[in-house]
Amino acid sequence: MTIGATSCTRIVFIALALALAYRRGDAQEKIKVSYSSIDAPNANWYIAEDKRLYQKYGLDTDLIFISSSTTNVSALVAGYVKIGNISGGAIANAAVGGADLVCVGSFINTLPYELVVHESIKSPQALKGKSIGISRVGSSSDVAARVFLKALGLEPDKDVAILQVGGSPERAAAFRTGRIAGFTSPPGSVQLAKGMPHRILIGMGDLQKPYPFPYVCVTTTKSYLATNRSIVKRIMMALIEATHFFKTQKEESKKIFAKYSRQNNEAYLEAGYEANAKLFERVPLATREGMEIQIKEALARKPGATLKLSEIVDDSLVIELEKEGFIDRIYKQ
Repeated sequence: MTIGATSCTRIVFIALALALAYRRGDAQEKIKVSYSSIDAPNANWYIAEDKRLYQKYGLDTDLIFISSSTTNVSALVAGYVKIGNISGGAIANAAVGGADLVCVGSFINTLPYELVVHESIKSPQALKGKSIGISRVGSSSDVAARVFLKALGLEPDKDVAILQVGGSPERAAAFRTGRIAGFTSPPGSVQLAKGMPHRILIGMGDLQKPYPFPYVCVTTTKSYLATNRSIVKRIMMALIEATHFFKTQKEESKKIFAKYSRQNNEAYLEAGYEANAKLFERVPLATREGMEIQIKEALARKPGATLKLSEIVDDSLVIELEKEGFIDRIYKQ
C-alpha cells in the first residue's frame, strides 16, 4: 500500500502531537521532593527549584523542607515524599531496621563540619562534663559530633553530652544563650551566633584524612525507583545542573542561599559558599568507603541484622548520565 505525501504528513503530525501530549502529561504529575537543611551543602536542591530546573526536565515538583535526615527517612518510608536528601548514615540505619531505601547518588562525600565551642574552652579536656548540640540523633551533625569527639580523645555521651537542638540557626541560638557549650555545624554557621565569643576546636580539615561520608544523598525507595526510573533520572539531571550553577555562579548562588536560609549575614553566606563549592561532586557517585563505614556502624547497633552495600546504593543512573555525555554537556556550558 502506498501512502501519499499528505497522509504521511498527517501521520507525522499525529505522532508529534501524541509525543507532546505524553510529555505534558508526564510533566503534570506532581511529585513531592524534600531537602533536609537550609545550609549551603543542600543548595543544589533549592537552586533547582529557584531556577526552574525541575520544570526544565519535565517535572512538576513540590519541594519541601523537612529538617534533618532522620525525619526525611520517615517521610520517605511513609510515602509523603518520593525523593529526598538523606545522609548515608541515616540511610544505613533505616535500612538495617527494614526500610526500603536506596541512594542513587551523592553530591558531597565528606562532612563539611566544624566543632564550634565557647572561647573559654581551650582544650578537649575542658569539654568534659559539658554538652554540644546537634540537629537530631542519627543526623549528619550527630555523626560529625561523634567523629570529632573521638578524634579529640573524648567518649561521646559519656565524657560529653550530645543534645538534640535543631538546625544551624537553632544550634547557634542555644550556644548564644549558654544552653550548650558547643555545636557541630557547616562552616560559617557560627556567624549566626551574633558575636558570641567562640573558637573552632576542630574541623574536618584538621583530621589526618577527611572522613568519608555520603552526605548529600539523593534517596528514594527501591519500589519507587523500579517503577519511576525516568522521574528519578530527571531529578538527578536537574540537581547536576543546579550543582554546576552553584559552582560557577557565585553571587547569584549566594542570593538564592540567602533567600532559602532566610539569612543575610554576609560572613555566613560567604563561608558557606566557599567551603562547599569545592566539595560538590561533578559526577555524584556515593563514596563506597564512606557507605561501608555507615553500614558497619548501623549493624553494630542492631546485632543479628545483615546489610550489603548493593542493597542501599544504586549508582546506575549516574553512570548512565555520564556515559550519555549529559554531565560533560552541562559542564561545558
